[in-house]
Amino acid sequence: MSRPGRLRRTVAATAALLVLGTTAACTTVVDGDAQRVGADAAQKGQVDTSDFEGLLTECQILPAADIAEAVGGGSAERGFNGAICRWVVVGGGVTDVTLAWYEWGDFNLEKQTAQRLGFTTENIQVNSLAGFTQRDPARPQVCGVTAKSPGRGTLTWWVEPHAAGSDACASAIALMELVLNRAN
Repeated sequence: MSRPGRLRRTVAATAALLVLGTTAACTTVVDGDAQRVGADAAQKGQVDTSDFEGLLTECQILPAADIAEAVGGGSAERGFNGAICRWVVVGGGVTDVTLAWYEWGDFNLEKQTAQRLGFTTENIQVNSLAGFTQRDPARPQVCGVTAKSPGRGTLTWWVEPHAAGSDACASAIALMELVLNRAN
């Protein structure tokens, strides 16, 4: 066999041994069950809510009567509290209203996400703060308005009238103005 042929075989064999040795050295078997980092079985279900400064208070940011008036309804019934807040406004039709306050939300990321979802966006100013409207072309009667929160994070109001005729963006902007007026 020629010298270049032996050299190639030697290099290939050395590379194969190196790969096998590295793979074996990186493999470790550990007994027990996988646990999330920082998880403690004794604390299961125990959540320190003091870590969440605005836990559920955002749902009380505006009185129900103000929400109803802003969207042209007679009354607003709160239907859900949690990471987002929802109301059903009745009178002059039925309108669903949603508020999302992300204390650590990023305004630019919210806008990029809306655009990535195919929503049309338009830059606006609400009480001197940067904001934008967002609409889903598949549901043009629905409008969301996102603005920077005066403290930190982002606020988003979604207005979804069940019947055509009202301007959902005007209602969402009115809700945002009410919230930002309270914050100042």
